[in-house]
Amino acid sequence: MYVAIAGNIGSGKTTLTEMLTRRYGAKAYYEETDNPYIGDFYNDMSRWAFHLQISFLGSRIRQTLDMLADGSDYIFQDRTIYEDAHIFADNLHGMGLMASRDFATYMRIFDLTTNLVPQPDVLIYLRASIPTLVAQIKRRGREYEMNIDENYLGRLNEKYENWIDNIYKGEVLIVDKDVEDFVEDGAAFESICERLARYDKNAKR
Repeated sequence: MYVAIAGNIGSGKTTLTEMLTRRYGAKAYYEETDNPYIGDFYNDMSRWAFHLQISFLGSRIRQTLDMLADGSDYIFQDRTIYEDAHIFADNLHGMGLMASRDFATYMRIFDLTTNLVPQPDVLIYLRASIPTLVAQIKRRGREYEMNIDENYLGRLNEKYENWIDNIYKGEVLIVDKDVEDFVEDGAAFESICERLARYDKNAKR
């Protein structure tokens, strides 16, 4: 069973991936956190947007090849290749931070690679308001994220909602992070596991 966890920066994707991996004795595939461009990107988005997105895309391709060769019963993925294109690259282009020529090049590469990507059996979407995202970003304390603009997070939230409602075609399990604090509230985490089990009759409880 292939489960992907999607959501904005600071929504709790990595934490939930870790928790579910422990629960199911699963294999996890995490988002790259040491991207060589990310610090430069947050300091000068227009200069480094294309480089960052291409670098993430390359990382996703490598991860996808690993997933295709994996024989694990359960696989949990922290963020998907779809988000790289439909949320982040599209947002950067819309903000004028990625040139149309660069965006078109990026999307051509993305379109070629998506044929290699198996669609998740279920996508867990972590929905979170800006105050929740900002609080969690500050709590985890990554230096390169400290200056993220709230308007930027807001635009990403809008992109996520549009993607979930109008673009993504697979099964979606929505978790409202504002009220379902699966870290502090054990019952909230159990609820996620119970809902997840509906997509897999053999899921462990």
